[in-house]
Amino acid sequence: QVQFVESGGGLVQPGGSLRLSCVVSEIPFSAYDMGWYRQAPGKQRELVAVISKGGRENYGDSVKGRFTISRDNAKKTVYLEMNGLNSEHSAVYYCRARRYEYGIDYWGQGTQVTVSS
Repeated sequence: QVQFVESGGGLVQPGGSLRLSCVVSEIPFSAYDMGWYRQAPGKQRELVAVISKGGRENYGDSVKGRFTISRDNAKKTVYLEMNGLNSEHSAVYYCRARRYEYGIDYWGQGTQVTVSS
């Protein structure tokens, strides 16, 4: 059974930074495209950043230049480095693992990020 362990969320002051981690087990991690999505109360889930199995990165417009996604295949982990946080970044952040060619799509349980003074 696929398991996600997301960590790194929490309360941070405006202007601060957080690093989210997502460890995924029971899948051939290096064969998956990985991503981070977020959902704020009353809003739809939206793309934050994705990194392909080949290492190509793509970002949502609102986080370009501020967030960085990376992956460590040996550790089966995807990271999201978030800098210059503000209240608009407060949301539940979800890790996603996709394998397009097989129609496989897994989601983590989410980690809360709250930006507040």
